[in-house]
Amino acid sequence: MASRPEHLRVLVVGLGALGGVVAHVLGSTDCRVTALVRRSEIERVVNASGLRELRSGTLSKPLVTSNAETLTGPFDFVVLATQPTDIDGAVEAVLGSLNSSAQVVCLQNGLCEDRVAAKIGAERVIGAVVTFGAKSHGIGVCEHVPGGGLVLGRIDGSVDETLTQLAERLKGLGKIRISHNLMGIRWSKLIVNCAISTLGTIGGDQLGALLNKPYARELAFEVMGEAVNVARASSIKLERLPGTLPLQWLTTSGHEGAGLKSAARSWAQHTAALGLGAKYRRLRSSMLRAIERGHAPAIEFLNGEIVARGRALGVKTPINERARDLVWAISRGERTPAHETLRAFYDETRTP
Repeated sequence: MASRPEHLRVLVVGLGALGGVVAHVLGSTDCRVTALVRRSEIERVVNASGLRELRSGTLSKPLVTSNAETLTGPFDFVVLATQPTDIDGAVEAVLGSLNSSAQVVCLQNGLCEDRVAAKIGAERVIGAVVTFGAKSHGIGVCEHVPGGGLVLGRIDGSVDETLTQLAERLKGLGKIRISHNLMGIRWSKLIVNCAISTLGTIGGDQLGALLNKPYARELAFEVMGEAVNVARASSIKLERLPGTLPLQWLTTSGHEGAGLKSAARSWAQHTAALGLGAKYRRLRSSMLRAIERGHAPAIEFLNGEIVARGRALGVKTPINERARDLVWAISRGERTPAHETLRAFYDETRTP
């Protein structure tokens, strides 16, 4: 890749909690950061008052915000910090503002790298698996929750100078790791989100309260088990996420045989799920929050992705399919997110 100018021009698309934190960190380096926003009030407030991160204060240099009509380039990096449902529109909006070697960074959950690569080529796509937290405190005010960091990588597993340059500038987000197996990590996070985010949406409660229920834990194992089967059929080598157990172990029902060994494995799996629920007991599904705000859920980028890929590969995914349909029913107001809805889901799927 050609040498970079002294100051990298970076476009951050979306200035919610995640986009705000990333824009603040990049703006604290040698990058010249512009944020592409859809709402005029965000543009007005940030241009007048600056971008404030609660732990680090207000950016000392201005962060320029823009809408699609006034956007100017070219940019060296584009960081996509939108919801997965907005990914296609976001890429279309910036295509005319990229330089010839510009790199597009995907922060979304799901498998958005494949979607972006179809538009601009895989060699120009960088995946960023987020393991840190971010909170919004109103327009132009964000908070970086300490702990975690980012895993960066490319679809083909290659590592180059561009990745190392980006990693250096993102160090303020926490531990930055460059991976030769981005898709293995991306799939692992997708599989966990298919259980936690989706069942949290259907159950309408915090993770701790839900995982205290044995039927919710069983559903989580089944959702993840189907997704693991699709990953295997896709020749994906899954990687263990920080702070979790290997997904292959967590979703296995006891291939070593019946009796005490199988019972012991089941006990250990449920104990691990209870521990996860205790650790993240106050976690509430972001997809449920999106529905409550009147937005479309990103379910097609989670369980819907598993269902579609499973169908193409001949892998059955009935639990994921039912979970996807229930989330859409909740979004349409036909079902209520509640423990009773989750229990009914469990009971329905016990019938052959």
